[in-house]
Amino acid sequence: MKTNQIHRGSCIEKLAELTKETVDLVFADPPFNIGYQYDLYDDQKTEDEYLDFCKSWIAQCHRVLKSDGSFWLAIGDEYAAELKLLSQQLGFHCRSWVIWYYTFGVNCARGFSRSHTHLFHFVKDKEKFTFNGDNPAIRVASARQLVYADARANSKGRLPDNTWILRPQDVPSPGFSISHDTWCYSRVAGTFKEREGFHGCQMPEQLLGRVIRISSNPGDVVLDPFAGSGTTLAVAKKLGRQFLGVELSKDYVVKIQERLDHCEVGDPLDGSDGPAGGVPTSKGKRRTKFVNGRPVVALSAESEQAIIDAFMEAADGVSADFLLCDPERSNRFLDHCRKRKIPGDARLWNGFLLRVRKAGKLPRAEATGQRQSCQEMDPYSDASEIAARLVMLDYEMTLDELLCSPDAVVEFDQMAMAFSSGYKSFDYRWAALALRKRATTKRFRDFAHAQFEFWSGQKMPRKRALDQQGLNLPSKPAVYALYDDQFLVYVGETRNLSERISRMIQSEMWNRFGVNAIRIWDIKPELEQFALRSFLVTQNKPLLNSEFLVSDLNK
Repeated sequence: MKTNQIHRGSCIEKLAELTKETVDLVFADPPFNIGYQYDLYDDQKTEDEYLDFCKSWIAQCHRVLKSDGSFWLAIGDEYAAELKLLSQQLGFHCRSWVIWYYTFGVNCARGFSRSHTHLFHFVKDKEKFTFNGDNPAIRVASARQLVYADARANSKGRLPDNTWILRPQDVPSPGFSISHDTWCYSRVAGTFKEREGFHGCQMPEQLLGRVIRISSNPGDVVLDPFAGSGTTLAVAKKLGRQFLGVELSKDYVVKIQERLDHCEVGDPLDGSDGPAGGVPTSKGKRRTKFVNGRPVVALSAESEQAIIDAFMEAADGVSADFLLCDPERSNRFLDHCRKRKIPGDARLWNGFLLRVRKAGKLPRAEATGQRQSCQEMDPYSDASEIAARLVMLDYEMTLDELLCSPDAVVEFDQMAMAFSSGYKSFDYRWAALALRKRATTKRFRDFAHAQFEFWSGQKMPRKRALDQQGLNLPSKPAVYALYDDQFLVYVGETRNLSERISRMIQSEMWNRFGVNAIRIWDIKPELEQFALRSFLVTQNKPLLNSEFLVSDLNK
């Protein structure tokens, strides 16, 4: 089965078509066998029939998962224990038993109202598996951050707790917290904007966002064997993953495809991300200021001067941007911050540095030779753009925040190297800043706007097949567009088309995206290359292109 598609049929039969160990993450929300009225599936099987059915599809999930893959299973009370044991018997190891607590619970006439679903987190290898615990989109703010924005707190926040909560009304504000393994997300009720309307058991996008971020990486393959309303596939697409969906119902398949057609890579996830994000003080006032959902730590005059002094000793006359891109200077700056006992940690100190820079309190850079030409950056500029795009999307960060975060910037370096190896961390980081600077420069932006009408009227070059042997391409400047079977994956510019494509088709990371076709525009001037790229990215929103290239046509 091909990725980035919804496939109609029985999940057992369709999963059997997949090559073993080709999927990074499986999320399954199967029928609960409680008599729900699906249009095709019988949800009233005998216990033996249901467990045999589950054994077959879970075994297929185990077969298609990579050795370091994860399997998340959503299930109700009736068969939670049985499916947990069954999954373990088939070779999975249980890492977490999460309770999804939801508002708008199901009323029960002769029992307690149901307000939860079980989420089991299984892995194939209990020692080696993907768990992105340092992703700030996963971590939650600590009490110090929420109430006081204390610089002594870990700026990344903390990992979720292992917590039992019995009665919501007995819990101090804010009640259920996203930091617990009892997750509070509302069910997608009929009046909600998020509601698709064609499936009665729709999962919230924010809940799937947490699962996909914690157990997969950008570019990974996410499989949902019971696609239902298509939430898993839509969230995977928004977060820059590849997706595979299987659904029995023809009507659901049509509706899922419509949902996928109306969302883009990088779109925000629908719905609330959980309970209120801040904690009131005893007097009922919230002390912490939040920007983009993150607590802002105050910078005292004493700490500000210490940041400036640490920068002056570490920078050797270069700019703050240059320092953050240079691992050696960056580490030197952080060492000086530690020696001065500035409150906070590496991520916070780097953020302070940019805050001081933007306030105009740093001296002008004196060192020369900081600029690099497009020709010099050409061998790795595409890798830098793609890595920045995927990590910024996954971590919910700006480029500045990425460069300030030691964890995020290391992931960026590794991903850029996977697309184009052999260069220094500084090269990849500086190329990302160069792309942003050029994309926000008035001359380039105005020229791109002026060219939109021209390119709208031009006929596209013919699409040519691209395989592992490559093409007999000229060694000249060009703009190119890369496609998989269905979508535009990336639009690039290069000073040497032959070298760029030859290197690309030999990259394992590139090959993961199934690129098999190319269009080529014979364009040399950098300004014109940028204008065409901006046009194509704005019109088509490819998976791997930076949002910096998207043009606001209303300006």
